[in-house]
Amino acid sequence: MEFKDILEKRRSVRKFDGRPVPHEVVDRLVAAGLAAPSSRNSRSSRFLIVADPAVIARISAMRDYGAAFMKGAPLAIVVLGDASKTDLWRENAAIAATMVQLACVDEGLASCWVHIDGRPCRKEEPDGEQAADYLRGFLPIPAECQPLCAIAVGYSDFVPAPLPESDDAARVIQM
Repeated sequence: MEFKDILEKRRSVRKFDGRPVPHEVVDRLVAAGLAAPSSRNSRSSRFLIVADPAVIARISAMRDYGAAFMKGAPLAIVVLGDASKTDLWRENAAIAATMVQLACVDEGLASCWVHIDGRPCRKEEPDGEQAADYLRGFLPIPAECQPLCAIAVGYSDFVPAPLPESDDAARVIQM
């Protein structure tokens, strides 16, 4: 698939048809994330792959807003950053997560990013338990790693609409 086609087709999809993602496809998604650029080549991004529906359901309960749809995904990729490698782990993990999402499109898959870092479990309790701490309660997250996001991955059960028109020129400053 041409890169411009991948960019055009990438959408946040929150409904999946339930088909499992083959292991060899998961391997290619992870390889794309591992190939992402990182600050000073620190390679600080890590990936926790979850295909167990019961565990994905627990992940979907990490927040009371914006994560429940994950329960219907056949695959979740939790993107971690090794904070002992660099203070830019968030940026590195974000780049790696984006590479994974673009690779999903190339593989005929759909995905949606769910933010973890700095998000509370309960929207009305911003100083309460954090989503990252909730996940540490049952996922094997290394102590030196911080979770940035979870990517719900699967085969879409519909064709997403194209992006609506926008004034892209207004978002660009040329000198």
